[in-house]
Amino acid sequence: MQGLTVEEESRVEFYEGEFLVKTLEEQAELTQAYRLRHRVFAEVLRWVPSTDDGQEMDMYDLWGSSIGLIDRKGKLHGLARLLPASGPFMLEQDLRMLLPTDHAVRKSRDTAEITRLAIDPDIKDKGLSARLMLTLIKGIYHWAMTHGVRYFYLEVDHRFFRVLHAIGIPSNPLGPPVPLPPAGALSIAAIMDIVQCEDVLGRKRPAIMEWMSTITTTQGDIVNRTTAQWMEADHSLSAFAASGDMTSADEHLALQSVI
Repeated sequence: MQGLTVEEESRVEFYEGEFLVKTLEEQAELTQAYRLRHRVFAEVLRWVPSTDDGQEMDMYDLWGSSIGLIDRKGKLHGLARLLPASGPFMLEQDLRMLLPTDHAVRKSRDTAEITRLAIDPDIKDKGLSARLMLTLIKGIYHWAMTHGVRYFYLEVDHRFFRVLHAIGIPSNPLGPPVPLPPAGALSIAAIMDIVQCEDVLGRKRPAIMEWMSTITTTQGDIVNRTTAQWMEADHSLSAFAASGDMTSADEHLALQSVI
């Protein structure tokens, strides 16, 4: 059987109802993402300047990865851009004003940043919009497990920060809310521990945690996994390797089964 490439192993792609949740890779998908970002962040929120071509892009797109919600007709309804620690975070540069002066930004491989989180503003049904946002968060969650990420930095509207806590998805604020120019949106920076989120959500809203951890792949397989389970498997593999009892053949077989 032919093995997966690195790109295929790091790709997120699963069905959630009528939507495909996936890593955005095709140029047509990315163009839709840049246009949706422009509508949300330039036209509605006015956080960034408008552009002549109606697309919002920046240097972080060079190393970021985007997750999107695509319907059966190929239309994008929501997205989030995720920045790995191998490159600069927006919080280190453009949004440094949200951090205390003495905060040292975590730049380990198990850390990433959530940016450009957006749902199509043309969706006026609040119930549908909330469901799509939760589905997008599910996509981010599975992207994190695929990439070995436990911690997320995020910078969000202070109202959305409170909504996440009410749902049972906590994060720790890094400073007080700050009005960001030019629109003066009251925003806050926080760091999220996914294992803590799993624990809180599992106790407060177990049905949502079960839904969050279960996906239906594009091949029709049902997969259930959590970050805590992934970390336990990774720890067990590391301990086995450190014992000196693992042969080269053992190493290859174990990596195939875990990664």
